[in-house]
Amino acid sequence: MRIISGTFKGRRITAPKKLPVRPTTDIAKEALFNILNNAFYFDELSVLDLFAGTGSISYEFASRGSKQITVVDRDYGCIKFINKTAEAFEMDIQTITSDVFKFLEKTKQKANVIFADPPYAFKDEQFSKIPKLIFQNNLLEDNGVLIVEHSKHTDLSNLEHYSYSKHYGGTVFSFFE
Repeated sequence: MRIISGTFKGRRITAPKKLPVRPTTDIAKEALFNILNNAFYFDELSVLDLFAGTGSISYEFASRGSKQITVVDRDYGCIKFINKTAEAFEMDIQTITSDVFKFLEKTKQKANVIFADPPYAFKDEQFSKIPKLIFQNNLLEDNGVLIVEHSKHTDLSNLEHYSYSKHYGGTVFSFFE
């Protein structure tokens, strides 16, 4: 995996093979950040990265100048890897080891962009719980966006606050506002 743009453009990051992750492809990540680039100034963003895995999305935000980045993942190995990588690149990324749903039920932390990349094998009820908790607990800043990454076999268009989706091969980003 590599960082697509910004201060750390072109830097390669190699995650340990033992991590239980499926990193977002570079093509899908580049397309996502092209969309976000047209909507936001990265240096003004607060970001919440849920089911963070390797931290690939957070590194991209940090490379582009975002200062308030919080990642949440329940796997200690993932959090340890993100901390190590963020330290090596001198990125200010706060990490939280927690079940994402428990975190969303309790947190009061708001963000301009909330990115969620849950396991593609989640059931519909699990996917629907993500936007439900975020909007119920008012976790998005004004004019903020929730982006949920999922496979092309999952359809989230029936959920409340759904806005649109973008497809990149087998990867889909659903946007909620």
